[in-house]
Amino acid sequence: MGLIFAFEAEEEDGPFCQILGNPESPLLFKEGDVVIGGAFSIHSKITQPPLSFTEKPTRLTCSRVNLREFRFAQTMIFAIEEINRSEFILPNVSIGYRIYDNCGSTLSSMRAVMGLMNGAEQTVGKICSSQSAVHAIIGESESSSTIVLSRTTGPFKIPVISHSATCECLSNRKQYPSFFRTIASDLYQSRALAQLVKHFGWTWVGAVNSDSDYGNNGMAIFLAAAQEEGVCVEYIEKFHRAEPEKLMKVVEVIRKSTAKVIVGFLAHVEMNNLLQQLSLHNITGRQFIGVEAWITADSLVTPTSFSVLGGSLGFAVQKANISGMEDFLIKGFWETAFKCKETNKDSMTETCKENQDLIEFKDYVDDVAELRYSSNIYKAIYAVAHSLHSILKCSKSQGCDKTVEVTPQQVVESLKRVNFTIKNGDQVWFDSTGAAVARYEVVNWQRGSDSSVQFKPVGYYDASLPPGQKFVLKTEAIMWPGGKKELPVSVCSESCRPGTHKVLQKGKPVCCYDCIQCAEGETSNSTDSNDCKKCPEEYWSNQNRDACILKNVEFLRFSEVMGIILVFFTLFGVLLTLIVATLFMINKDTPLVKANNSELSFLLLFSLTLCFLCSLTFIGRPSEWSCMLRHTAFGITFVLCISCILGKTIVVLMAFRATLPGSNVMKWFGPAQQRISVLAFTFIQVLICILWLTINPPFPFKNMKHYKDRIILECALGSPVGFWAVLGYIGLLALLCFVLAFLARKLPDNFNEAKFITFSMLIFCAVWITFIPAYVSSPGKFTVAVEIFAILASSYGLLFCIFAPKCFIIVLKPELNTRKHVIGKS
Repeated sequence: MGLIFAFEAEEEDGPFCQILGNPESPLLFKEGDVVIGGAFSIHSKITQPPLSFTEKPTRLTCSRVNLREFRFAQTMIFAIEEINRSEFILPNVSIGYRIYDNCGSTLSSMRAVMGLMNGAEQTVGKICSSQSAVHAIIGESESSSTIVLSRTTGPFKIPVISHSATCECLSNRKQYPSFFRTIASDLYQSRALAQLVKHFGWTWVGAVNSDSDYGNNGMAIFLAAAQEEGVCVEYIEKFHRAEPEKLMKVVEVIRKSTAKVIVGFLAHVEMNNLLQQLSLHNITGRQFIGVEAWITADSLVTPTSFSVLGGSLGFAVQKANISGMEDFLIKGFWETAFKCKETNKDSMTETCKENQDLIEFKDYVDDVAELRYSSNIYKAIYAVAHSLHSILKCSKSQGCDKTVEVTPQQVVESLKRVNFTIKNGDQVWFDSTGAAVARYEVVNWQRGSDSSVQFKPVGYYDASLPPGQKFVLKTEAIMWPGGKKELPVSVCSESCRPGTHKVLQKGKPVCCYDCIQCAEGETSNSTDSNDCKKCPEEYWSNQNRDACILKNVEFLRFSEVMGIILVFFTLFGVLLTLIVATLFMINKDTPLVKANNSELSFLLLFSLTLCFLCSLTFIGRPSEWSCMLRHTAFGITFVLCISCILGKTIVVLMAFRATLPGSNVMKWFGPAQQRISVLAFTFIQVLICILWLTINPPFPFKNMKHYKDRIILECALGSPVGFWAVLGYIGLLALLCFVLAFLARKLPDNFNEAKFITFSMLIFCAVWITFIPAYVSSPGKFTVAVEIFAILASSYGLLFCIFAPKCFIIVLKPELNTRKHVIGKS
């Protein structure tokens, strides 16, 4: 061990190897065939002497007993004494121990490591390289000190087994090849903390950690896991036990924060410091989530601590349930290992004088029932014992082979293979990283019936179980801060109800958002939706925007008010037409009816009836047949109607020409020619309709573009060319009829029908000219209503303009219904 010893020259014997400085003395020790070392923070405060660099500094002074760490040392001795009495493990080999107090300081830890490796010898002869004073080291409790210990002993292959150093960094086998632990890595605890926070719906938390390897590594893993779980952290603060200024900053941040849940990844010393300040500033009502380092620490239980930590939840190592250990801690230890019974300081040994503060805890038993890490130390001692048992090839009958020289490296290799069960039923083995399987109790700070603080188990976490069974919680058994039974709420923003979605607030974490209602046609059916989903094409969002419902299908129905009104005027028009036809039939032999070809008049009345009736095809649910029928029926009936009127107009003109001397025009446009002309004009329209229906006929179409919230069921034109060709042809005939009638309006007959035809065509053209923009601009079912209105208005216009004057004479002025009056002769 060239790093620890140095050569000194001596005149007679030559050079020899001597330790530099004074050897560090153990707090507790016992000689044995094999020796196990221990390093614990039995005192938690260290006072450093002033460093003047002009004289040798005095020894470090330790104070403030850490009872929990003292119990660890006692447990180690208990386990060793139990093995020494055993006939089954190391039967003829005695185990000794050397236990050092590092006073909670990494500086003191380094001195303890040197003492463990070197022993108490001042010189070791001429060769500095020699066997370590211990075969294995148990400790330390904190990760930072354990890192110092492991890195120092690592080059010498001395196994270090920690009972509570949980930093994930220690899982690196390249840096710490001889490190083992009887506790799980923080990798599992940190992830379980994030799952615990998420389980209760706390998405807005604060985080405080020790500024050490333990706190920084554990918090880093927690933050990564929290991000995966969707948990946001309002603040991340850290401080070291020797930094009171940073501690005050942490207290101020907690006081101003809005997060009601605080994850404290702290060693119990830092937690104790934080607790004192929070109590002093009366900062209460926070839900603390703790780690195994402090959640069951008895040192935190004070008269004022429950107001701050009451209701705290956290993961704890399972309780030690080892028979005989409680009696040893209370009685056996003081009688065998720590023999300081005298009360007179003058008669005390030097060791007893230095550790008089420990004697004060001789009769203290309140913490024994809550010991948890003690079982880990018990397992560590037995792991070393089983390794030695294997190396020394021990058997119950023949004992152990003491001639075998045990090296620390052999112990390291043997520890990798240990697998045994201790007397309370727990199985002990190490995984590939040198750690034990992750098993935790979930404990809750509660008040007992006697007002004492209790760490009540309310669940467990076992990483060895299948997914879904690893985490079990009894929520109903939890007592929350302030003694409440209601789950505290800690969110940046309240949950967004179904029908809304989250919109992140600028510059804030993802858990801070505004709830915005989904747009029309979009829904969200779960809370806290990140976005809204569009409804399928034929669906629309309901009023709450949390479900898609079928869109209303809109078309002009017979049952609605508009449909009833249009049907009424349709049937009324048919009725009037039939009345006129009946009136004409009764008076068919009168001069007025005979004038201008009564046959065309009856055909016109028939076509007007069809014009009125064709409007009914536009009402009702569109189908393939109704769509084809409505446009073709409309086109053909109106052409038939206009053809009849055109024929009558031509007859008027021809009749006037026939009255001129030497004219026989009427023989070229007699009744037969009039019928043929009507059929010819109508046939052209029929041909246009056939071509339309053949090439691209109208069809029912769900129009979803005009309105977002409903479907317009309408008849698509199929071929717009066909539709406008039908309308154009009607318009052409109407225009021709209007021009001819206009030319014949001043002919000298008393009853010149051309005047009425001119007026009727004027109305007809006006209706259909205004129809075009109205048709194009009207939405939904109103498009159909406009078309029906145009059909009825033009039909009524033709009926009244052409037949009303004649009906007036027939009914009210029958004396004018004479041939003389009709032809204008007195």
